[in-house]
Amino acid sequence: MFKKFAVSAPLAVLVFASTAALAKDDASTTINIKAEIPTKQFHAQPRDPNFGRDETMVFNTVTGELNSLRQTYDLKNTDGSINAYIEGGTAALYNGASAIPLTISIGGVVLDGTSKEIAGDVPSNPGMQADMIIAATKPTDTQTGLFTGSPVVMFDAVPRTVTP
Repeated sequence: MFKKFAVSAPLAVLVFASTAALAKDDASTTINIKAEIPTKQFHAQPRDPNFGRDETMVFNTVTGELNSLRQTYDLKNTDGSINAYIEGGTAALYNGASAIPLTISIGGVVLDGTSKEIAGDVPSNPGMQADMIIAATKPTDTQTGLFTGSPVVMFDAVPRTVTP
């Protein structure tokens, strides 16, 4: 009986020690997941869910211009049309001393502070796509440094007008 215990005890210690050694080599990864599901009646969202988080307009040293940004938007309004406008009326890049104006258009409609139709009633009912293009005015020779901006584009679900 004593021999069985004498052999079993060191064996148990060896098993627990090897398990502890394996635990030191474990690794884990946290995966943050999110999903945004739009309503079936209305949505206006970029195809790329990361669009707008950290966009860069690259300066072309040959032409002296900033490249434009383009993103396809999925648009849908089963109850009418879709309008859009720039909150605050204008969009620009700023460096603290000067501004470079931006032109934002969706589906060929140039946006400003006034709500404008970008998707008609009939085409937006089943859902459609339209490109948003953001273009910068050519910077002057004195406009140098880091320019940033955070324009906000608002999308409105415009209800269908019922004619009596």
